Amino acid sequence: MKLKILFLSSFNITVEIINDSPYYAPEAYRVILNGSEVLTDGKKNVFSLYELQAGCDYFLQVITESEEKAIIFKTPDYKYLLSVRDFKVRGDGKTDDTLAFQAAIMACPPEGILYVPKGNYLLKSLFLKSNLNIYLAEGSKLIASPNRDDYAILPGFIRSKEDELIIGSWEGNPLDIYTSLITGLNVENVNIFGKGIIDSSGNLGPWWTKPKKRFGAFRPRGIFLNNCNNIRIQGITVQNTPSWAIHPYYSKNLGFYDIKILNPADAPNTDGLDPESCEHLEIIGVHFSVGDDCIAIKSGKIYMAKNHFRPTRNLEIRNCLMEKGHGAVVFGSEISGGAENVRVSKCFFSNTDRGLRIKTRRGRGNYPINNISFDNIRMYQVKNAFVLNMFYFCDPDGKTEYVYKKDPLPFDERTPVLGKFNFRNIISEDTLVSAGFFYGLPESKIGEISLENIKVTYSDQEEFGKPAMMSFIDDYSKLGFYFNNVSKVKIKNVSIQGQNGKEFIYENVNEVKE
Repeated sequence: MKLKILFLSSFNITVEIINDSPYYAPEAYRVILNGSEVLTDGKKNVFSLYELQAGCDYFLQVITESEEKAIIFKTPDYKYLLSVRDFKVRGDGKTDDTLAFQAAIMACPPEGILYVPKGNYLLKSLFLKSNLNIYLAEGSKLIASPNRDDYAILPGFIRSKEDELIIGSWEGNPLDIYTSLITGLNVENVNIFGKGIIDSSGNLGPWWTKPKKRFGAFRPRGIFLNNCNNIRIQGITVQNTPSWAIHPYYSKNLGFYDIKILNPADAPNTDGLDPESCEHLEIIGVHFSVGDDCIAIKSGKIYMAKNHFRPTRNLEIRNCLMEKGHGAVVFGSEISGGAENVRVSKCFFSNTDRGLRIKTRRGRGNYPINNISFDNIRMYQVKNAFVLNMFYFCDPDGKTEYVYKKDPLPFDERTPVLGKFNFRNIISEDTLVSAGFFYGLPESKIGEISLENIKVTYSDQEEFGKPAMMSFIDDYSKLGFYFNNVSKVKIKNVSIQGQNGKEFIYENVNEVKE
């Protein structure tokens, strides 16, 4: 056991226990801070402590029955502490506090902290600025107005003589969207931390009732970060978002630590955290329970890849809990700019439709998804453990012959490319529909699938379903590992128990190494 500080502010700290156990610690632990016990029955590998004093030295011990580790740290001091209450914010949940709250944000200097005490703050949109620290204390809740007319619109793009400025984004294209409750445009060095709640009122407004209909612009996010740098979000809960909860877009150097992202299971298109064309991200200790994909890694549709090319790369996803949702960790389907160097490890997936999922199709462009690794994952009652689908039938043209045709088509700039994928040290218990479903294109086969130290067991119950969202596919129950249009498959120490039919099914696979 080792200890690592993930986040430290004047008032709180987030610590990661380094071990080999996904999300949950292998044994309960106690946390002692300067001689006083502050956590009695710790269970998670990532924990946070609050209500610390600024500018103070601390000695922190983590104690289990078998070992003890300690770290020494000092909380940073600050020069100014500005309370939003000083700016005429009411916090009664009825008064529109937007103007006063925004004034407090603009007044906070780089060496200060904006303090949000306990209260319910009714808001429209808030805009971040650079060099800003916001402390959302326990009991504070930012509540978005449920009225669509209270929001401004971010235009998809503004053209100049030389190029175009991308401001709004919707499902991989530069399209008009409503401003989010928290909106960051071209800002850097921002920390948002504490035990407060950001509630975007998706359950109260018009956002979930007609999710596919556009009313002036597309639905807002909970937090939207466009072209931002060095942003850290810790501790808070983001909930009831009109669409995706957190959407980092063309941004870099981002960290999300020990936060909760909660949306009802039936809330439409309420993804958890969707980094799009971003680089250098850490998503650690995050608890997801949402109405769509928990994490969906994206890089735009083909227009953005051709005109504003930026792949998503260098992502670390670790010690996260994904509950419910359509997929736990997902790539796509707007992935035309490609993705590379993504590592997912020590995560726990529970009752998601799919575990590790890549979805793309013809028309998405040929920048590759490559060097992706999934290691030390635990799944429980996941319907489909592994899915790589290059016939994903999204969008109005998704069910056309161009997308679903199984005969090879010419390889061109619209043809997607999937490279090398490594799956290691993964247990999937009480699996329902399929262990693994890997289906490439005949003209663009999946490069390599490597499965090592994988154990899949099936539930006693019989449930039928489609392992991938593609046209003309049968329903299955307890399907083994199916490979079609894959260049190379490597199998080492993979076991399946309770499947119907063969453990491994190979069609149009060039090389199998067992």
